[in-house]
Amino acid sequence: MNRFNRGGTSCHAIGLVLAASLSSMAHAQGGYPVKPIRYVVPYPPGGPLDIVARLTGQRLSARLGQPVIVDNRPGAGGNIGADMVAKAPPDGYTVVMGAVATHAINPHLYRKLPYDPVRDFAPVTLITQVPNILVVHPALPVKSVNDLIALAKAKPGALNFGSGSTGSAGHLAGELFKVMAKVDMVHVPYKGAAPAVADLLGGQIQLMFDNLASALPNVKAGKLRAVALTTSRRAAQVPDLPTIAESGLPGFDLSTWFGIFAPAKTPGAIVAKLHAELSAILASAEIKAQLANLGAEPATLTPAEFERFVKSELAKYERIVQASGAKVD
Repeated sequence: MNRFNRGGTSCHAIGLVLAASLSSMAHAQGGYPVKPIRYVVPYPPGGPLDIVARLTGQRLSARLGQPVIVDNRPGAGGNIGADMVAKAPPDGYTVVMGAVATHAINPHLYRKLPYDPVRDFAPVTLITQVPNILVVHPALPVKSVNDLIALAKAKPGALNFGSGSTGSAGHLAGELFKVMAKVDMVHVPYKGAAPAVADLLGGQIQLMFDNLASALPNVKAGKLRAVALTTSRRAAQVPDLPTIAESGLPGFDLSTWFGIFAPAKTPGAIVAKLHAELSAILASAEIKAQLANLGAEPATLTPAEFERFVKSELAKYERIVQASGAKVD
């Protein structure tokens, strides 16, 4: 009888501890967040993704009442920062501002990737899409997509296009252009977009598929000529500039996009809260204006829609990377 009573008392005590623990967990999740959130940026400070992360992070902090700390973890084309979040605790306190590179291009570009872009993440929302723009040196007799195609066919292998790195959005835009237009152009990879632009301005290369925000100042100054956009829709910043798709290559559609991902198995309630707060931030006139200055447009998706978008981008870039033959060991 005494043994039974002692066992019952022990079970009762364990039950009280478990109940208290579950109650605490429920309270913590319901009151999320109760401590600072780490906002991992898998690229160096100062780039478009970093700027967007800081703009949205500041407003997220104000709305949630907790610090949102931007943590730059560059390296391996964004893989280091993305992998760190893939392996972080799924509690909503570590998220990553992923990109087309980390979640759609790199899985096909790198022979070994330390994370799975779908299985290891809980998509929160797409944040923004940034068009790339086809620009040429003013000395090149090209004012339209058809002009470029004609020149490239007349001089196969004579035109060089630069990019910030092998496998970058600018590189793969050029490779897609080559495949769809059936032309031969030579890719010249650089260690960053800045030296590529410098050589384009100097005439060492003839063209580039550059980020809209970084290219516009040189276009407005007459140092580069804008030919077309890589996205399926025109951009508000340059409404008179046609897309490549409407200029002779229908179906051409590439953009640089950024989005928020949490680790896989992050509770649905936390993902939903982050999505709701970020959607409200991106709907504000102030953030829209600030993104427009970067050549970007807000583009929120629900977590389910974002997951479908990532899968479609993975399939698209698999074809492009295979056609380009690009690989990084």
